[in-house]
Amino acid sequence: MTHKEVEEYILSMPNTVLDYPFGKDVAVYKVGDKMFALIAEGKDPLRLSLKCDPQLAEVLRAKYETVLPGYHLNKKHWNTIVLTGQIGWEEIKGFIRHSYQLVTG
Repeated sequence: MTHKEVEEYILSMPNTVLDYPFGKDVAVYKVGDKMFALIAEGKDPLRLSLKCDPQLAEVLRAKYETVLPGYHLNKKHWNTIVLTGQIGWEEIKGFIRHSYQLVTG
């Protein structure tokens, strides 16, 4: 998964906008004023942070070594996923949809 592929999918969510409130190093994707995804610019492998239900966040961290507590975020509600290929694209898209639904639902 490339930055462009991930970003295009995130931006396909209704009313999503890209912003850089923390500077040029972090792409922030929001609906209204609520963040639901962040991508660290220029990182290889790509690092994607997503909002997550706290119980599911713990399950995913236990299941995947590439799912970590949210980097510089509330670790109870955010995961950072290192996109090394351990997790398939369809599952990543599901995580993105889950994050989006948490802030819009």
